[in-house]
Amino acid sequence: MRAVQMKNISAAARSLHLTPAAASHRIMQLENRIGARLLNRTTRALHPTEEGLVFYEHALEVLEAIERAESSIATAGGEPIGALRVTAPIGFGRRILGPLIVQFHERYPKVRVNLRLSDRLIDLLDEAVDIAIRMANPVDSSFIARNLEDCERVLCASPDYLDRKGRPREPGELIDHNCLVLRFPGSPQVRWRLQAPDGVVAVPATGDFDADEGDVLTEWALHGGGIVMKPYWEVAEHIRSGNLEVVLADYPPEPVKLMLMYPHRNLVPAKLRVFIDFMAEQKSLLPDVSHFGGSGKVVRFGT
Repeated sequence: MRAVQMKNISAAARSLHLTPAAASHRIMQLENRIGARLLNRTTRALHPTEEGLVFYEHALEVLEAIERAESSIATAGGEPIGALRVTAPIGFGRRILGPLIVQFHERYPKVRVNLRLSDRLIDLLDEAVDIAIRMANPVDSSFIARNLEDCERVLCASPDYLDRKGRPREPGELIDHNCLVLRFPGSPQVRWRLQAPDGVVAVPATGDFDADEGDVLTEWALHGGGIVMKPYWEVAEHIRSGNLEVVLADYPPEPVKLMLMYPHRNLVPAKLRVFIDFMAEQKSLLPDVSHFGGSGKVVRFGT
């Protein structure tokens, strides 16, 4: 099933802590047992055969039945049980969610948490994820989105870079700077949306570096590589220490929402329901960055 969802045997194997050879062997054993080819494999892609699609759909029904059974038992016994698949951005997962998962497991010891960290927007259905924690503004109404907190962001760069390249005074001057961009294969042109007194200004963010992992962008900025857009809480200490300096403080980026996203379903399993409640009860997930001090400052309209 995971190979079909991820369209790649090697990726599916890694997600299940198997070697690609072991995963391929298991698929071959399954095909031999049922007497039909389930997957067509090429060097670039993997596609289920007609028989494979039928098998996959029935397998999904079996897993859903198991999930319903687990949820029923949990409801009757008063204790959630089963595996919960969670995805989150890398920085948030490392710094904030990791310790919370330990607390969650102490409260619900029969819930096994499979945490997948990625700055890529994972397809929850394709990759069989139960719930995602994202820093974004919801656009897909096919999922339930529950807001946890607003997440303000900042443009920043090292003082060394700004001494060499100059300090932009208005958004249009960013075109003359090296913008450090979070980008994935196939992603469109990145535009930074900045708040101006007359409304939002969308500025193309271009430069010599891009990466699919946010912490790399921070390291590039610290080493004088260019200007980066980051959540305040991720770079607050660097700004307080003077290693990074706020850029265009009068034109802060639009904030995004820290939210939970999960698919619509008739029955929300107990393991998912208690995780949603656990995250919602946290008084403040993001560190307090109401002021920076040091060489950086934050200007908010209306304050």
